[in-house]
Amino acid sequence: MSSKLDQLKSMTDVVADTGDIEAIRRFQPQDATTNPSLLLKAAALPHYQSLLSGARDWASKAGGSSEEQMANCCDRFAVDIGREILGIIPGRISTEVDARLSFDTRATMERARKLVRLYEEAGLGRDRVLIKIAATWEGISAARSLEREGINCNLTLLFGFAQAAACADAGVYLISPFVGRILDWYLANTEVQVAHPDDDPGVQSVRRIYRYYKTHSYPTVVMGASFRNVGEIEALAGCDRLTISPALLESLAADHGDLPRQLSPQHNGSDDPQAQPTEGSFRLALNADAMATEKLAEGIRNFIADQSRLEAVISAA
Repeated sequence: MSSKLDQLKSMTDVVADTGDIEAIRRFQPQDATTNPSLLLKAAALPHYQSLLSGARDWASKAGGSSEEQMANCCDRFAVDIGREILGIIPGRISTEVDARLSFDTRATMERARKLVRLYEEAGLGRDRVLIKIAATWEGISAARSLEREGINCNLTLLFGFAQAAACADAGVYLISPFVGRILDWYLANTEVQVAHPDDDPGVQSVRRIYRYYKTHSYPTVVMGASFRNVGEIEALAGCDRLTISPALLESLAADHGDLPRQLSPQHNGSDDPQAQPTEGSFRLALNADAMATEKLAEGIRNFIADQSRLEAVISAA
């Protein structure tokens, strides 16, 4: 029997949750995704030192204030890593807007356009790129407009159903619900017991979103992310896409057991009525979900912290 990774690829588009070129070459995913945390790790690897140095030189020649040069360097580094990854994978790379812009719709749109322009100047069309944006109301609003411009978006740091419903209504290309981080919150704050992956609150959340999207014919892609174990992945086999770390890809590749399909567009039946959220209803629903509110804020803080660490690495070099 083929490995569980190969079985998973037959029903789900597998995305590599890494900027590690060698891991991407090994596991041959359809797409790949990066974020400030992964870029920080990449900056420490010998393979990427020439890209980091080149980005720094490019930003210096472009001029501007020290803040502008730093932003240009970070964006160029992200795009250069993305460009190298796109030379290996057949699909798309997700590149993230600075998390410090998560509550500024206009600035998010400007940064997204800049990233797309840098890819296009490198000879890569926008059909190969997804712009990652935090799923705040401001981020979702930016994505709504960007999608109309032909810039496809990946709405990340998605923890609650209110965020998913708003993203679908906005017509975003793809969402990334964070399975493992949802589980983390419930284990830390409730008495939940997870004896089986079906009991996992993160798995349950993605299944609910998937059923809602398919029942109401939303084209937005559901890509489960942030997995803590292979059980979560197996419980979502058949989801549109799953973005998986190299360690868990390795586990799936080494396991030759049977992997039954769990999700299918033909078997949906959502109990959630179709929603057209307003800003007020979105904020109220998000506020009512303590887990989603806390994890969204924490995720933005952590991405900002890693962005600051990346900038410190660049400044010290």
